[in-house]
Amino acid sequence: MRLDVFLKHSRLATRRSLAQEMCEAGAVKVNGLRAKSAHEVRESDLISIRGRGRETTVRVVKVPSKPPSKREAQSLYETVSVEAYDID
Repeated sequence: MRLDVFLKHSRLATRRSLAQEMCEAGAVKVNGLRAKSAHEVRESDLISIRGRGRETTVRVVKVPSKPPSKREAQSLYETVSVEAYDID
């Protein structure tokens, strides 16, 4: 599944277009490397999202075959860390 689609389905991004913009801006990394929106997401990948004064890192637990319900969306990933940073 594409990274931008996974971010939307998991509700880590509210819209796919927003997820694409985040990837283009370099705010999203997969396994420590900058990732484009078309990057293929696999189970156990680490996704880091930087924005709004914090960096959130999640581990992909499951890649859905169809869009999940709102309740199931959080079961697609587990939060590894949330770190705050100063915005200069």
